[in-house]
Amino acid sequence: MKKLVVALLAAAIFHPRQTLAQVADTEKYDEPYRLQLHFSPKAHWINDPNGMVYFNHTYHLFYQYFPGGINWGPMHWGHAVSRDMVHWKELSVALYPDSLGYIFSGSAVVDARNTAGFGKGGKVPLVAIFTHHDPKGEKAGRNDFQNQSLAYSLDEGKSWTKYAHNPVLKNPGIRDFRDPKVMWFAAAHKWVMTLATLDRVTFYSSPDLKNWKKESEFGKDAGAHGGVWECPDLFALTLNGKTYWVLIVNVNPGGPNGGSATQYFVGGFDGTKFHPLDNKIRWVDYGPDEYAGVTWSNTGNRKIFLGWMSNWTYAGQLPTTKWRNAITIPRELSLENVNGEILLRSGLVKELTGIEQKPEHLTAGVLHGKIKKGVPAQYLLKLRTKTAHSYAVTLSNDANEKLVFGYDRSANRYYINRSMSGKTAFNPEFKKIAYAPRLSKALTGDVELVIDNSSVEVFADHGLTVMTALFFPTKPYSRLQINGETGQFPEAMIVPLRSIWHQ
Repeated sequence: MKKLVVALLAAAIFHPRQTLAQVADTEKYDEPYRLQLHFSPKAHWINDPNGMVYFNHTYHLFYQYFPGGINWGPMHWGHAVSRDMVHWKELSVALYPDSLGYIFSGSAVVDARNTAGFGKGGKVPLVAIFTHHDPKGEKAGRNDFQNQSLAYSLDEGKSWTKYAHNPVLKNPGIRDFRDPKVMWFAAAHKWVMTLATLDRVTFYSSPDLKNWKKESEFGKDAGAHGGVWECPDLFALTLNGKTYWVLIVNVNPGGPNGGSATQYFVGGFDGTKFHPLDNKIRWVDYGPDEYAGVTWSNTGNRKIFLGWMSNWTYAGQLPTTKWRNAITIPRELSLENVNGEILLRSGLVKELTGIEQKPEHLTAGVLHGKIKKGVPAQYLLKLRTKTAHSYAVTLSNDANEKLVFGYDRSANRYYINRSMSGKTAFNPEFKKIAYAPRLSKALTGDVELVIDNSSVEVFADHGLTVMTALFFPTKPYSRLQINGETGQFPEAMIVPLRSIWHQ
């Protein structure tokens, strides 16, 4: 959760009786820059995805939401559902601010064992664990204005009841004490909470989601510390039959290209402490526009990641008028051993194939600098590289605006250049070129670019290097140009993708 500034504390709380139908019934998801492959609310401000839980064949996405305008305001939990993580239905606001404060980020779990006792009549409860943020306490200069609370649902997330004895985890006097990510640790038959606490994470455990005890801390001397730690996540992944634990920590500022970003550690977890394999700085996404990324709970062996597609450096200045910000494409996480290092990979979820249209294989001319006109508004660009020579992929329009993604062999790094991409004057940081290292040691590789109306997500070398960036051209990018060496791309194709809003 973005830390509040004093100027925002005076914002009025949106009236709890106002419904989504009243504020957004005319939206058709066709405004300029409206993303056609990514979830965004019909109207108003969105930031962190949170409370993500899979239950009864439905993916629940909750998110930080201010239904009173397109700028950050008193936080609610918005709510959307999907059967495939691709097509979304926006529901009414799930959690409203109350006397304990705003509803900041957190998580949700399926309490199948009814450990909290909220289940009734055989109904399995969904339990949300979130941060109550008291703006009055913050304004008064106290350090205990963030506490952890519960809410539960017995109708599959349609309605929520806040626990009568909130908060369940009181602040010991830590100014940044938030974003609880809770999981069931089966080996010890207990819940484990990973909590962002100032410049580190603190692990707590509970038998019933109501009574918590501190287990350990991690991170004071590990990873990136350019800013406060936020939105942590802890989960297990298997590689070659061995289980590793991945700890995700979002940091703002201090990202590899400035501002917000998501880092990760790989190691072991014994139910009490996290033991990293090393303390190197590694990033889930090197682009400037992915933050607050966490994974869904209750998805079995699949670990599926979503992030907020923006950056706190300029999130409130983006040139949209009815809504602001969106959520990344869902990404499936896995591990890979690269020269003895266990690294995280991100790949497109298989469900995206459901919106693919007939692919078009690119000709040799297009792969050697010839401009291809009339490319679709949203598509998947697949490139397979045969050699590790430098190359550049340029998206452009007839207003001479362009965004360039490429690989620089001399520096062995990828880059996204949006200095001439269109509207950039709203913040000087937006023009800066973003860089990411090439982590693969192979000469061959592949690159997939998911291109939407105002975003690009790059998955290079089977997802070892990922970059996300926004852009705001005055006209849609309808041209594609690829500059590479002869024979560098033995396979290249455009796969048009249908809008998730207009079928």
